Amino acid sequence: MPEFRTARLLKPTAALSAAMLLALTGAVSYSLATPPPAYAATSTLEAESATLSGGAVAEQEHAGYTGSGYVGGLTDGNKGRAAIAAALPSAYAGAGTVTVRYANGTGSAKTLTLTAGGTSQQIFLPATGDWGSWSTIDVPVTFTQGTNTLTLAFTDNDSGNVNIDHLKGTTPEAPTDPGDPGDPDPSGVGASLPFTTYEAEAGTTNGSTIGPDRTYLTVASEASGRKAVELARTGDYVEIELTEPADAINLRYSLPDSGDGKGIDATLSVYADGEALPDLQLTSRYAWVYGAYPYTNSPGEGQAHRFFDETRTHFGRTLPAGTVLRLQKDATDTAASYTIDLLEAERTEAAAALPSGYVSAEDLGVTPGGQDVTAALNSALQQAKSQDKGLFLPAGTYVISDHVNLTGVKLRGAGVWHTVLRGTGLKGGLFGQGGTSTIEDLMIDGQNTVRDDAGGQAAIEGDFGTGSTIKNVWIQHTKVGLWISGPTAGLRATDLRIRNTYADGVNLHGAVKDTVVANSSIRGTGDDALAMWSDGAAVTNSAFRDNTVQLPMLANGAAVYGGSGNSVENNLISDTVVAAAGIAVSTRFGEPFSGTTTVSGNHLRRTGSMEVNWNSQLGALWIYADVHDITQPVVLTDNTVEDSTYSGLLVTWQKQVSDLRVDGLTINRTGANGIEGNAAGNGTFANTKISATAGAPLNMTGGFTIQRGSGNSGW
Repeated sequence: MPEFRTARLLKPTAALSAAMLLALTGAVSYSLATPPPAYAATSTLEAESATLSGGAVAEQEHAGYTGSGYVGGLTDGNKGRAAIAAALPSAYAGAGTVTVRYANGTGSAKTLTLTAGGTSQQIFLPATGDWGSWSTIDVPVTFTQGTNTLTLAFTDNDSGNVNIDHLKGTTPEAPTDPGDPGDPDPSGVGASLPFTTYEAEAGTTNGSTIGPDRTYLTVASEASGRKAVELARTGDYVEIELTEPADAINLRYSLPDSGDGKGIDATLSVYADGEALPDLQLTSRYAWVYGAYPYTNSPGEGQAHRFFDETRTHFGRTLPAGTVLRLQKDATDTAASYTIDLLEAERTEAAAALPSGYVSAEDLGVTPGGQDVTAALNSALQQAKSQDKGLFLPAGTYVISDHVNLTGVKLRGAGVWHTVLRGTGLKGGLFGQGGTSTIEDLMIDGQNTVRDDAGGQAAIEGDFGTGSTIKNVWIQHTKVGLWISGPTAGLRATDLRIRNTYADGVNLHGAVKDTVVANSSIRGTGDDALAMWSDGAAVTNSAFRDNTVQLPMLANGAAVYGGSGNSVENNLISDTVVAAAGIAVSTRFGEPFSGTTTVSGNHLRRTGSMEVNWNSQLGALWIYADVHDITQPVVLTDNTVEDSTYSGLLVTWQKQVSDLRVDGLTINRTGANGIEGNAAGNGTFANTKISATAGAPLNMTGGFTIQRGSGNSGW
């Protein structure tokens, strides 16, 4: 079987430099619990008209200012005293921005301290070339309702020596959160999915809304949009109104664990327009892990996480649009609490009948039920192949306890809601042994409760020859979703739902080429959601395209570890939890890069996170030259970073990145810098727009050289 990674979290081989530690720990505060809302009222406050103190004075010596002048005097002789103060009204309490227009002709970045809404933060003001050149930075702040005093001061902890033209305050229109997942997804990015998603916090509830919170090991940090609804009292409910007809739902939820770590089972009541539906059957046996990587089921080890699981149910009838679904904790629902993250509702297709060119597994001695059919299913596949036919699995649940081997044969179910392959313990999955195979229209539901790389089996793994197809497959509770090994070539894996695996969602491993994973929904993985790992041989000319990735519990939304000609295109990636970027291009594992890597058209929301073992803040986009230099082109085109937890683009580490090409990058709202790095090498940047950064828009050390093209702004 393939060799799985067993050392995901390791300290880097060289100590962090002082400059990098400053960048990683962050000199600027940023509230992750309050992402900025859609801004409305904007007021420009001319610095020369503000209240000046401590030696700050109005001047007109240098041209290019707005209003009647600017403020100077923020010089070393006035350090600890000079300040500018102005009043700014805000109709609502909440997050907004203060834009500072300044000139810094000193040749190096300087700092001042901005106070707004009673909270102070140090801001970085990069050099502007000369004293007649003016620039702006956007600083996220939290306003109070009513009059806010804005103060820009040269404190004892600042380097000062800049001129200030004006402050522009942009206050919130209403206490809303544009990071809420209720916002429409960007057009043309991510998967086209057969269900409609309803976030619990966007519904009506008498329970408690938790979050937003991105703090590792908190329940809200693992919820979509970092918010959820908790039902803790009998009678607590959350309601959503269907916008499309539906006959089935899939619920993402969290129950408490049991004292022994084995989980509890509990029901949750459901009503449609007040009419009781069959109770949902919930469990926490597949959630909750503890201790150090790769984690255990022992609560005594602490550091609990992986709080959520999912359950699905079919109503047996179609509920029309406009139906109000209520999830309610009734007296018979015995869990201490129910945390509801989201609900997916859809209209399912009827179970498929025997298709042309297939033989029914029932006719070859394979029947659903409680018995183990592994041997019978392997035999039936060989018989079907000998008849030059595919094997059809009618509706039902089939228990398997080991590999089901595919050697150039087609396997098809009656649909993901109808045909289920049910694993046993850590095992039970489909294993490619070469040849062109097809897997479609079924579910693989494992029984893994902990990660065991050596003893567990993936849902689908192995060598899939040339030109194989994996389509419309739902996977959950397995070690890995897809672990595809060389010499697989030309595989097309589409329309997948991969949920709550204990390691990767998809891993293209070794000499895989010309393979595409597309139009799939991947959520709650225990390692990289999507990975290309050139281990021992290069992954080449392969693509992750048009996927929707949510909440990898550990590691990245998508990662390319070495290889040649690979791409990550048009994916919607959100809410990475720990030790994770949204997208990583990395030489941390395996072979070096031997050709161009392209990252294009992706939209990253609330991505990047803390690498807790390194105490390092990872960016939404992360170019990581670790074991090897990255000397081949890395091309970033038309990507959007929205509300990054730390920096928007991070370029590190101890090796060089010598051909980074960035064009059409938008970074809007960050918890650290816009572009940050500590690596040698060089890059070209065009049409790169940065706004609302908590730290300096640009913070590059280590000798990295930037060649600026046209269309850049904000840095």
